[in-house]
Order: sequence, then structure tokens, then C-alpha cells
Amino acid sequence: MSNYKMETKCIQSGYQPGNGEPRILPIYQSTTFKYDNSEQMGRLFDLEESGYFYTRLQNPTNDAVAAKICDMEGGVAAMLTSSGQAASFYAIMNIVEAGDHIVCTSALYGGTYNLYAHTIRKMGVEATFVDPDCTEEELDGAFRDNTKAVFGETIANPALVVLDLEKFAKAAHTHGVPFIVDNTFATPVNCRPFEWGADIVTHSTTKYMDGHATSVGGAIVDSGNFDWEAHAGKFPGLTTPDETYHGIVYTERFGKGAYITKATAQLMRDLGSIQAPQNAFLLNIGLETLALRMERHCQNALAAAMYLKNHEKVAWVSCPALPGDKYYDLAQKYMPDGTCGVITFGLKKGRDAAVRMMDSLKMIAIVTHVADARSCVLHPASHTHRQMNEQELLEAGVQPDLIRFSVGIENIDDITADLEQALMQV
Repeated sequence: MSNYKMETKCIQSGYQPGNGEPRILPIYQSTTFKYDNSEQMGRLFDLEESGYFYTRLQNPTNDAVAAKICDMEGGVAAMLTSSGQAASFYAIMNIVEAGDHIVCTSALYGGTYNLYAHTIRKMGVEATFVDPDCTEEELDGAFRDNTKAVFGETIANPALVVLDLEKFAKAAHTHGVPFIVDNTFATPVNCRPFEWGADIVTHSTTKYMDGHATSVGGAIVDSGNFDWEAHAGKFPGLTTPDETYHGIVYTERFGKGAYITKATAQLMRDLGSIQAPQNAFLLNIGLETLALRMERHCQNALAAAMYLKNHEKVAWVSCPALPGDKYYDLAQKYMPDGTCGVITFGLKKGRDAAVRMMDSLKMIAIVTHVADARSCVLHPASHTHRQMNEQELLEAGVQPDLIRFSVGIENIDDITADLEQALMQV
């Protein structure tokens, strides 16, 4: 981990060219890598040496970008995946097997909720969902003997719940399991969960990290702080021999790099959700301006929230950075320099009015995306969370009239002008 400030890490971390080498990270657009003898390649397949032989497992472009994100988060090892969903899947499946159980907050992105509530259940892994605002006693009651992880989002999408990281970290560690946090909305610019007890961080790099809606991707970062050996009985995949690699034990061979090495050597080997080197290259370009963009996103979002809060046709506004917001105090604790550029609001005339208002926007687009340079809106109950029933929507913090507004980095006067003319149509 470098000693650079965050703005410098965004630009300088991950790739350091040598004398006469390309100044900009190259795209290693190759599936394979050549070796002079079979013995050396054999050692790579046995995990006895580090190196490149097939891009599904590792690629120099991807590794450089993963190293940058790792440095930004303050971790010891990281990997890229093909999407944020793949990152959420790998992060859990790397340490569970059929018959295991996980604890999750109920306020999650709809796709992640569906992944944990339904898809991994078919694989024999059960999830218990808890209210992120639950008491310590209620949280403690969700654990079982077979619980293997706790999962939550620093800022929930789209409910904008700010998670009490210390509370959930304490519960996880009391029960001897890692705390996994999706830090997509806050990004490491505004929140570094490892500093508050989280063990593993995931990202949908598709969002603010890329920042321009060009490349789908994900990332997993390991803090190196969770002691797998101290809870060896819970995590045999990491602490007992892996017969698919001649009986190596990941914690013995790779120490603090055990978790990411296993995820790469096993899950990426078998499931193949690799990020394309071209996408990693574009992601790296986005990362270089992340600190600058996040400052503007947060600034614009707060201004838009204040405008909407004072509008006669708006019923409510949610923005953790807005004084008086339910999560304002937690936001000030965990992310005092800013939260994210996403806010939510509802109109006094309800769901139908929300749809009419969105359809009347001119500059602000209706898209199935969030957290890039351009302002956009979405109606989660009709779009990203439409697979959830009414009870699940309420548990996830998704009200029927909720409009998710991803405030971009355009001039705030143009943003509010478009909102005003659209609200006039309601």
C-alpha cells in the first residue's frame, strides 16, 4: 500500500512504467502467453510461481488496475471480475458451500438481493436478511452455527441507507466470520470500510469508478485482516488441502493473499467471469478522475436535494448528506467528505405522477444505470427491483413512488432547470 493521498493513488497506483516503457498502461489484448519450456508453465499451473499463461486467470492489464483499486481501498490483494454481480457472487461463494448460511442487510441492490435470496439458495446456501437499522441483539439473533459471512452495502442502492459499519463488523467478528461490504456508491474516495472493521470489499466498477457508462465490471478487495486459520473449521476451502492443485493449503502457501488467490485459482478457473483487458483499460482511465468527479457529484447531489426538498410538488427527499436526513449522522461519521451523487425522492401525487415527471425530462435520461457523468433517473419498483414482491420492496427500502436520481457532473443550473420544467408537467 502506497503512502500517496487518494487523488494521487487514483492516477499513480497500480502501474509504474520502467525506463523506455509505455507511459500509459498497455492493453494486453491476448488470451495466452508464451514460455520457452513446459516445466515453467507447469509450475504456473501448480501455483508454484506467479505469472501469466491464460487471461481467464490473470492478465497484466487487469492486474495493474486491480492493484490500483487495492491501494485505494487499503487492501493487500484484489481481483477484477466481469461485473459487480460476479464480484458479489464470487465474494460469497469463495468461502461457502452447500449447507452454509449468510447474513445480509435487506437494503440491497435488487440484483444482489435476488442473487442471495434465490439463486444461491438453489446451490444450497441460505441467506437471512436483517433490517440495516436493527439492534445489536436483533442482528446477533440472525446468526447460526453454519453462518459463514455478513454482507451489506455502505450506501444501499437505491434506499440510500448508510450502514453502521462498526455494528455489523463487531457482530461478524463475534461470530468468527468476515464482514463483506459493497462500497460501490461511496467509492474509496469517500469511504474506506477496512478502517471501520470490514474484511472484504466489493465494487461494481461499472458505476463511479468507470464513470462514463462504457464498461461493465467488478472488483473484490481483501484487507488481509481476517484470520482464516483462527476459524479453520468454518473455512475448509482455505485451510485444508485443495486436491485440484495437488493438495496445497491456501492459507499456508499464500498467507494474507489466500482469499484472492483461491478466488482466482478456483472460481475464475471454473466459472470464468473475467473482465476483458479492454474494459480494464477503460476503467483505469475512469479511475484517474474519480476523486475529481466524486467531489462534483456530491456537490451537485446536495444542491439538487435542497432544490427538491423545497419544491411544492415533492413529498420527500432522501440524501444522506442533507442535514436532517435519517442517515445524516452516520454519513458524517463514515464519509464526512461526501456520500455519493445519488438521491431519491417522491412526489405528492404518487407513483403515476413520478412516471409522468420522468417522461417529461429532456436532458436527464431514463436509463438502467446509475453513477456516471450524465444525470439519469430510474423508477426502481418498475425497473431494477421489479422482480421483488411488495413486501420485499418495502424491506429493501423501495417505496412505490421512489425515483432514483443519479445526479451527474453537468452544471447544476441546467440540472435543476430540467427538473423544474418536468415537474411543471405533473
